[in-house]
Amino acid sequence: MGKFLKTGKVCLLLQGRFAGRKAVIVQNTDSKTKTRQYGHALVAGVDKYPLKINKSMNKKRMAFRSRVRPFIKVVNHNHLMPTRYNLDLPAAAKKEIDASEAAKKEASKKVVRTLFQERYKAGKNKWFFQKLRF
Repeated sequence: MGKFLKTGKVCLLLQGRFAGRKAVIVQNTDSKTKTRQYGHALVAGVDKYPLKINKSMNKKRMAFRSRVRPFIKVVNHNHLMPTRYNLDLPAAAKKEIDASEAAKKEASKKVVRTLFQERYKAGKNKWFFQKLRF
């Protein structure tokens, strides 16, 4: 069977605090490591999706409602459901995202937030920024 959990693949989280949220794989580890005895992936996803806006809203309110709140998490492969969608990440962003320490994780979240905000404002990957209805 081929490897399909590759960097840039959009997936759904099935278990835990972020169950039902969309995420993109940043780094994938098929083999086990000392700290994690299972195949796992570092994912960056959308914790809080942007809300609807309309013409009658002022610019401040539009900016507030169109914010994206991200999360970064290391997830077991069993808790991921891959989709047919891909989200291309810049090579520089892949290197900056790290969840090994709390300080690095917070800095990585800021990088992911700016990346997601830019994509949302440009109108790219619309499906990724819509709340999953189930």
